[in-house]
Amino acid sequence: MTDDPICPLCLRPIPAEAKSSLHHLVPKLKGGKHGPTVRLHQICHNEIHATLTEAELARDYDTPDKLRSHPRLAKFAAWVAKRPPTFQSKTPGRRRLR
Repeated sequence: MTDDPICPLCLRPIPAEAKSSLHHLVPKLKGGKHGPTVRLHQICHNEIHATLTEAELARDYDTPDKLRSHPRLAKFAAWVAKRPPTFQSKTPGRRRLR
């Protein structure tokens, strides 16, 4: 049993040596500065922001369940879940037009 926090996107543990960051469930620019945050693997956090705009995050994806329901993020989470918890790679540039 591990006491490491669990990433709410990929559901893997986040060990102390893994790159991680805090994600505001409502973006700071959309009024979420003092709102709830979740700790994510850095690679998962990068993928969220490469996939969704700040407006989309604030309007439609303000919970971990909603994030996991997004088709591209669900596919990413299934892919990254097969990697070790410390896995890190560069996230490709934004793959959709803003």
